[in-house]
Amino acid sequence: MNAPLAPRARTVDIEDVARFDVLLAEGAKSMHGWHFQAVDLRRRSQELGRLKASGAIFMGCLFEPGIEGLLRSRGALIFPTLPNIPFNAYRGHLYTGAELYAGIGDTEYEAVPDAQIYQWTLQAGASRALNATLATAMHDHAISDALDDFLTESEAAGTLVVGVMGGHAGARDSADYAQAAQLGRTLARQGFMVATGGGPGAMEAANLGAYLSLYDDAALDSALGTLAAVPGFRPSITRWARAAAAVLSQFPAGASTLGIPTWFYGHEPPNMFATHTAKYFANSIREAVLLERSTGGTIFMPGAAGTVQEIFQDACENYYAADTAVTPMVLVGRRHWESELPVRPLLQALAGGRTMAGHVHVVDSIEEACALLAK
Repeated sequence: MNAPLAPRARTVDIEDVARFDVLLAEGAKSMHGWHFQAVDLRRRSQELGRLKASGAIFMGCLFEPGIEGLLRSRGALIFPTLPNIPFNAYRGHLYTGAELYAGIGDTEYEAVPDAQIYQWTLQAGASRALNATLATAMHDHAISDALDDFLTESEAAGTLVVGVMGGHAGARDSADYAQAAQLGRTLARQGFMVATGGGPGAMEAANLGAYLSLYDDAALDSALGTLAAVPGFRPSITRWARAAAAVLSQFPAGASTLGIPTWFYGHEPPNMFATHTAKYFANSIREAVLLERSTGGTIFMPGAAGTVQEIFQDACENYYAADTAVTPMVLVGRRHWESELPVRPLLQALAGGRTMAGHVHVVDSIEEACALLAK
């Protein structure tokens, strides 16, 4: 690997006042290399005034009158809150379902933050306005940064991420949905972090199963029964989301699970069973991030065009990867992947003579898929 052209600067990310206070308590005298993300600093004016500010970066922070000018005069770089943007472009944390669906118990889905942000993306000219372009780019960068922080903690605990890819159309009362839920549950109990595209259908089911992995089997059966009353997000996302909220209220202490959805497909709502949600504006970034972060392998449930795209995007990564960096690809459903959408022959031809050949599997059951990854 080529050496970097210049040493990388060591920086300190500050995403809340508590982190700032810890640094002060440790005796900090300078903020050089400190990156503040959307921190309310209106009660820390005296502390800011006595610290050296040169080399500090403040993004979307709040200050008392006069402090922003003082920091600028001392060499700090300050990115202001962008106008007319319905989200925090500098956020320092991943989303939660409670945040995206805030108010869903009392109002329709169209009024919750997730829907309001999607409606903003559809406004005429919004995607071309400079402030919107800057805001979405900064937002997606911040989400990737927060995701890396979250996964670094997971990896430090020895937890590998397994991606579960599948279509959005699977109804909650279907056998396929129950199978995907069992898959997520089994993977989580094997010690994996389950990551999905964060949407409905098989994605929701896998996140649900992983979330309920800390509960007994009766809990999953109960949840499936509750959800089956509202099989899909059409015609009412509100009813669909409220059914999920009812399950979360009954089982509030589930396992960590990850969803990586996108507002590009805003008509498909994010599921609420991902305890950590990295939601992006750019779908291309979201797809790459989801596959790249699935370091424990990827399982592909039966799906259509979107899932096929993900299969070959993952195959491309494995094709060019170093021998030790190839990750397993497990396709569930021989008939689907060999006859209905015959991607297996092309995968085999592509993998011929390469390390990835031994990492591409087609199986008939989730039990086989989980056993392969457990090895």
